[in-house]
Order: sequence, then C-alpha cells, then structure tokens
Amino acid sequence: MIRYRARWVLPISAPPLEDGVVAVEHGRIAYVGPAAGAPPGDTRHLGDAMLMPGLVNAHTHLELTALRGFLEDLDFARWITRLQAVKKAVFDRDQFLDAARLGLAEGVRAGITTYADTCDSGVAFDAMLEAGVRGIMYQEVFGPDPAVAQASLAELASKIDALRSRQTPLVRVGVSPHAPYSVSDALFASVARYAAEQSLPVAVHIAESDVERQLVEQGEGVFADSLRRRGIAVSRRGRSSIDVLSRAGVLDGKPLLIHCVRVDAADIERIAASESSVAHCPVSNAKLGHGVAPLTALLDAGIAVGLGSDSMASNTHMDLLAESRAAMLAQGARDGRRDALGAHAALRLATISGARALGLDGEIGSLEVGKAADLAAFPLPAEPGLVHDPVAAAVRAMPGTAACLVTVAGRELVRDAEFLSGNAGLPARVERIAARVRAWALAE
Repeated sequence: MIRYRARWVLPISAPPLEDGVVAVEHGRIAYVGPAAGAPPGDTRHLGDAMLMPGLVNAHTHLELTALRGFLEDLDFARWITRLQAVKKAVFDRDQFLDAARLGLAEGVRAGITTYADTCDSGVAFDAMLEAGVRGIMYQEVFGPDPAVAQASLAELASKIDALRSRQTPLVRVGVSPHAPYSVSDALFASVARYAAEQSLPVAVHIAESDVERQLVEQGEGVFADSLRRRGIAVSRRGRSSIDVLSRAGVLDGKPLLIHCVRVDAADIERIAASESSVAHCPVSNAKLGHGVAPLTALLDAGIAVGLGSDSMASNTHMDLLAESRAAMLAQGARDGRRDALGAHAALRLATISGARALGLDGEIGSLEVGKAADLAAFPLPAEPGLVHDPVAAAVRAMPGTAACLVTVAGRELVRDAEFLSGNAGLPARVERIAARVRAWALAE
C-alpha cells in the first residue's frame, strides 16, 4: 500500500481534509481521511499540495493540438472551412498522432486523467493507450448529403470494428455524428440506430452557434449557402437543434451533447427527460463568439454537465482549473449574480459531474474507498494566507499550475511534476508540423 499525504485532500464528495492521506492498493483507493488514522504503508509526502481526484476533460480534439494559435479571429463558418482545408492539405496520420500525443502530455501535466475525445483520424485512441490515461474516443462521422448516409455509416462501422477489439478497461470507443451542418438527418438516424444496436456511447456537437441555428431553424445562413453550392438541398429541419436530435432518435441513446450554448427552456426539458449529458466548453465558446451557455439552468434541471477544453485550435491551453474559473466567472456575468456558480460547484464540473456526464461516476471523479486511484496533486499557491478555502483557491488561484503528482488506476504518470512517459523528440516534431501549417497558409 502507498499513502499519499498532502496539506489538503479534496475528496469532492466530502469536505476538504487538512493534513490528509489517500491510500492506494492494487490500483484502487483504500483509505481517505486524516493522516493520524491512515493505515500503515509506504508514504509519499506531497508537502504543501492539494490532492484531489484526477480531472475529467469532457470534450477534446487531441489530433488538432498542432493547430494551436493558427485559426485566430475568424468567424465560425470560416474557422470550420479553414480547419478542414488545413487538415487535408498538411496532416497525415503520423502527424495527427504526434499532435494527440502532445495534447495528452499537456493535459496529464495539468492533472487531467480522463478524456472524452471526438476524433476523425482515430489517432486519439492510440495516443490514450500509449499515455496510460482513461478515456473514450468518439469516432467522428460526416455526411451532410442524405444520399451518402448509408455509405458514411458503413465507413463508420468499419472503423469501429477495427477499434473495438483493442479496447481496454481504461480506453473505450464511441461514435460522434459531428454536427447538424455536417450530418444529415438521415445519417443522424442511422448512427443512432447503429449505436443502440452496438451499445456504443454517442457524442455530438450541438446548439453551438448562431449560424447553426439559422441552418436548422430557417434553412438559411452561411452553412445553408455552402451546402446548396454543393448541390445539397436545404430546408428548415426543426424547431431547434435539440429537436432535430430528438426526432432522429439520437437523444434515445443518452448522448453527450457538446456545447449547448443556444438552448431554451423546452430544449433543456427535453435534454433532462432523455437523461442526456452536456459538455460545457466556456473558453472555446467565448473565443469563437458563441456566447455563454445557460449552465445554471442545465444544472437546475438535473442534467450531468462536465467541462471540456475543446481543441487547442479553439483554445490556448488544456487546463481544466482555468475552465472551472471561466465557467464560474462567465455564469456570474450571464446571470447577473455573484453566486450563480460557486467555486465548489465549478470544481465539481471538472471532477464528479464530468465523470457522471461520461457514465464513469461509479469509478472516478471523487476520492472514495473502492474507486479507481485516479489522482492529481497540485502545489499550493505561493502567496501567503491565500488558502482559507482550498476549493476556492484551486479554482480562483491555481489555473496554470502544473501537477506534481498524477496517477491513473494507481499508476503514476506524473511524479515530481515530470511526465514519466515524455517523448524527448515530440515537441520538435510538432513544431515542424506547425511550420508546415504556416507555410501552407502563406502559399494559400
């Protein structure tokens, strides 16, 4: 048995413990409590640190990490178009894989132990297996033309068949019909039936932007114009994007709904009734000008909500403590209430609520005896007297802090702030990819 002792232990499911211990045996938590009552074992003294559950990133695109800083100051439709163009022009599978590896190295150092990744190339699955993290890779599928729905589904099924035999207790596969502007109603329905037959989790980008709303509710806007130029017929598809998913049967599978910025009371009621969950991405939503999701209304409806960084093409850092702070501040501004989302609720979004959103709350998300030993410890802020409430300090003062310890199922991935599976040549390889991206942009 190994005992991790820290100045503060944050179980999430119970009040913070000063001078606490989390004991780990056979990859599981065997004790959480005061140091004075801890069972015997080898002790790792973490010192002036906060020890908490490993953080849960409810939405990422690891394969896009090399595009950090490239797609700046673009409207959403142009952002999407340019993203697809550079992916096709510059990247091959090995480069996507290196980008995913770098994203995971950053995320693990930031205390993130679980990843819900939507991926086109499929490389996130391999990268998660290599890194030793926990996660679900949702294989993306595209097809805005109803005429290609069956071909798109067949391609998806082929990819899933190749991945399922490689699943482990830590890394699983799901499906992601991308979004209403890239997936027809026929394909949504086909994927929903396929996922139900194969017992696969589903994730979908939904209710994200105003241009998506124009397409779905009016059959107009830049997405509609783009589809018509491709010879694809466009008309009004439903009362809302959530209505489209409901009528296609997607909500029957209790999917992970990514973004949900533009949802109203009727949409929220439908999401709650279906027991679907939501991935909230406050920094990405703000960067792309989508707005602030009605987070408090979603939570009040009993919906499981997790925090996502989204891709590094629409963010700058994979830092869930920063996302927690952004969620707290943005919701206060949106609701006009300083107490709209407190620090304790914000940290729950990055831990137990995120685990619940992925259906993993029985295994991770809080420090409880019997749960998997997915842990993250962060050194306390240097400012004297700052830590009166350790949870408030974690959310308000510690974004950007590198973890000093990270474990997944008891295996140490970070020790003394060093990522133990680090690849010395990886940053240079990703920088070369970024140079190719810049060269492509200049030649475009």
